[in-house]
Amino acid sequence: MLALSFGIIFQEKATILKPLGDIFLNLLLVVIVPLIFLTITTSITKMKTPKRLGKIIVTIITVFIITSLIAVLVGFVSTYFVKLVEPEDGETIKASLEEETQDEENDDLTIADRTVQLLTVNDFSKLLSRDHIIAILVMSIICGIATNMAGEKAKPFVDFLNSANEVVQNIIKIIMYYAPIGLGCYFAALIGSFGASIAIGYLKTFIIYTVVAVAFYFIMYTIYAYIAGGKKGIKMFWKNVLPSTLTAIATCSSAASIPVNIECTKKMGVPDDIAETTVPMGTSFHKDGSIIGSMFKIMFLVCLFGTPINTAGSVLGILGVALVANLLITGVPIGGGTISEMLIITMMGYPVAALPILTIIATIIDPPATMLNVVGDTVSSMLVTRVVDGKDWLKDK
Repeated sequence: MLALSFGIIFQEKATILKPLGDIFLNLLLVVIVPLIFLTITTSITKMKTPKRLGKIIVTIITVFIITSLIAVLVGFVSTYFVKLVEPEDGETIKASLEEETQDEENDDLTIADRTVQLLTVNDFSKLLSRDHIIAILVMSIICGIATNMAGEKAKPFVDFLNSANEVVQNIIKIIMYYAPIGLGCYFAALIGSFGASIAIGYLKTFIIYTVVAVAFYFIMYTIYAYIAGGKKGIKMFWKNVLPSTLTAIATCSSAASIPVNIECTKKMGVPDDIAETTVPMGTSFHKDGSIIGSMFKIMFLVCLFGTPINTAGSVLGILGVALVANLLITGVPIGGGTISEMLIITMMGYPVAALPILTIIATIIDPPATMLNVVGDTVSSMLVTRVVDGKDWLKDK
């Protein structure tokens, strides 16, 4: 509110605060490469073999894919018919957010060539650039798999990765101490430059997202519980889900909610091996709230930059970006969202200076998004149990 008031009162004079916001942006951009590499690589090296591996894992992946598709469609429908932001001068916003120099566009490249450039680089040093986010991700996955293949011989390397990851996560924490100042100054400068329309956009985004999240929470999760266990499934779900819900809203962290969520899931009748596998996996790879939030972030930028969505290909592209970005959001309360937002900007072709805009959106929708992330894993555990143990799984309890 202070930043909003400052921007409205002082208007263009508020841009004097922009350097303080740029400091926050630069700090995030410096840490983004090691953050992506260490987060993805260590996540893969920590994968363990659960009980009833085959059927449980296949079912978990299937449930996650189906529910994620439903979530991204809900996010798209919720935002497609509403302009989240209507800037008075879109061209001014574009000009101010664009970097001083832009890379040459290779319009003559074929789709195959563009794909190669997106997924790989021809020099190791280029992996150290934020301009090749997807290539960093690909190498991180390969490195994680190779580390697992090495077995015990890779233990010193795994220890190093885990140690380095812990350090980088703490660097993010330190940067986030400055976040209220940095984001506040950046927000005030935005309001001063572009007027109250962008502030109204944030307010509209928060209100619409909250309404969608609450509706999704009560309607979709009731439907999922019914599919999993009929009327008794609905009863068991709503009888035991409150602790997970309140913990998620209070902590705004899927990771911090894991112990409570596993306990609530077991009380619903879900077997220990399924609860203890689905919930931790869901914390990293299944986030209904975040995937809907990714769609809101994308559509906010679409409105801001006036990007046309008038073909089936453009719609599918946006849905795909939201899905892929969601997969990269890890269970830690900070850091993972930055990876996702950077990926959205990269894949959508927007200037990197738009990163704080998405960070502000992520901040204001965090509580309801985390609520959906956590409870979505709870009800997914019920769906997995329905497939693995049969339709009478609740009767056997």
